[in-house]
Amino acid sequence: MSSDTLTPARPEVQAEVRAAPAEPVDADIVVDIRDLAKCYRVFPRPSDRVRQALLGWRKRYHREFWALRGVNLQVRRGEAIGIIGRNGSGKSTLMQLIAGVLTPTQGEIRVRGRVDALLELGSAFNPEFTGRENIYLYGSILGLRRREVDERFDDIAGFADIGDFLDQPVKTYSSGMKVRLAFSVQVQLDPEILVIDEALSVGDNLFQKRCHQRLKQLREDDGVTLLFVSHQQEVIRTITTRAVLLHEGLVRAVGPPGDVVLEYRRLLHEEEKRWSRGQARTLASQSSIARTAKKATTGGQGGRDLSFGDEDAIIESVEVLDDVGDPCSLLRSGDPLRIRVRGRVRRDLTHLNVAIRIRNKEGVKIYSWGTLNQDIETWASEEPALRPPVFWDREFSAGEAFCVDFCCDCRLGAGFYEVQAMVAEERDRYYEDERMLHWLDEAAFFTVRVVRDEHFFGGVCDLGMEARFDDDV
Repeated sequence: MSSDTLTPARPEVQAEVRAAPAEPVDADIVVDIRDLAKCYRVFPRPSDRVRQALLGWRKRYHREFWALRGVNLQVRRGEAIGIIGRNGSGKSTLMQLIAGVLTPTQGEIRVRGRVDALLELGSAFNPEFTGRENIYLYGSILGLRRREVDERFDDIAGFADIGDFLDQPVKTYSSGMKVRLAFSVQVQLDPEILVIDEALSVGDNLFQKRCHQRLKQLREDDGVTLLFVSHQQEVIRTITTRAVLLHEGLVRAVGPPGDVVLEYRRLLHEEEKRWSRGQARTLASQSSIARTAKKATTGGQGGRDLSFGDEDAIIESVEVLDDVGDPCSLLRSGDPLRIRVRGRVRRDLTHLNVAIRIRNKEGVKIYSWGTLNQDIETWASEEPALRPPVFWDREFSAGEAFCVDFCCDCRLGAGFYEVQAMVAEERDRYYEDERMLHWLDEAAFFTVRVVRDEHFFGGVCDLGMEARFDDDV
């Protein structure tokens, strides 16, 4: 069985490149992408390359694969652009084109400023050299003189924080250690445009935290422009100022990170539905049972589409209530908090999970919890009769309404918060097989204040900490 071989399209099959002005219209634009496209030739067999070279004028021995088509994007100085999309959507190809590793088949990229790319961290390392020796080697590849590396060496070694391994051969390093060392060298170059392609997902959590802080410092203090590819949706929300969603080589959405991440999740849901329908058709054909698929509809608020799901059940309203059950939008830390979710099922259903998520104004998920979480605790309890009834076991008839109150003491820090709500069919009791029925962004909002002269703390939440004193010490 032969495997496909991928190669960039040769110049003679390139489409005409549209000339761009000598300079971008706005001097603040550092990356100007116009009608960008990248095509590869896919050869079923390696020998077809030779046939194409010798007999290509008679017959085509390949098929064309367009990794990108018609991409237009302008990036301003100091922006942080997040690129998201499924595997194979063209994210890495776009990053390599911006970095100059690849040349476009069509269109043009104009870059103003030095580009430093973190595409495959550590690929330039010599495995036989020590970490110390590779710092100088990598620095020279990136354009630094030995004296310049000497001046930065302590900062590089301190950021990498790999201890005695610095004087061990790189071939003894784990992948995470290679990432630490390569990133540490890269961010000491004072880059103007920094391109990162999922390179930081290998490091441990503490190192990722340091990297994110360093990236934030580079952008906010030094005005570095950041282009960042990641599958981590919360990272896209928190690090970037604008996001781009790529799908099958096309730009599907550009805008605020929260909106683009929502569109990405909607896209994933659509594809999961298509896969599920395909599975259902396969099973139906095998069992000769006719099945019909219900086409989902989505609602919106203020002209924006903030929901997705199959809508066999829907969220009708979400309210933030005070301790007496009245709607409220302002709470003090420590006050009782009640979030009421009302909805309705549209066909006979069971195994439902109603849940909420709370995010701060930066889009960081503070907390998520649902009825299934409570059910799991009940199933694990030694005295389940003392716990609330299991919601997952309830059977709902078409048209039946449901109402769930989520209650707690508000332990959040001062700030503005968004409530997201969802209802899902959980075909597994532990979140292993979920079908989203209705997800709603921006379902409700509230603000929390901290009274400094009564109950003061710092951070995103109150842990209820207390200080204890030992008089014998």
